[in-house]
Amino acid sequence: MVYSVQYSKSARRHFAAAELLNHAVDRSVQRGGVDGYLYGIAAECALKQIMRNSGMTPDPKSRKGDPFYAHFPDLKTLIGDNARGRRSGELRAFSDDPRLMAQWSTDMRYAPAGDIPDRLVQQWKDDAHKLIDLMG
Repeated sequence: MVYSVQYSKSARRHFAAAELLNHAVDRSVQRGGVDGYLYGIAAECALKQIMRNSGMTPDPKSRKGDPFYAHFPDLKTLIGDNARGRRSGELRAFSDDPRLMAQWSTDMRYAPAGDIPDRLVQQWKDDAHKLIDLMG
């Protein structure tokens, strides 16, 4: 099945789901890092919307090397290599920021619950919130 792409709505949806987990009464629900994982997905979607707002578009010929199909940390590297458009300077700044989504990876979905520190989840939440605000 082919799904339509709506980065801004997806960013907000994943952020809202992360917030529900982050504020769960039963702390064991979110401590699997699921909230942190969703904050990262929200941040990726927001960043891809910023890329789109800048005038960048996905490569219709290949996903390989295309930032629209990448995840952190590769997404940041590919943005630095491919940033163009009216917000290219802003995109390169995201790419160069070592703190932005630091230590977030899709590999965390396989990690034991205790491997994802609360301090990182809070940092990812802050980063996702910032990017969502900037995507417009």
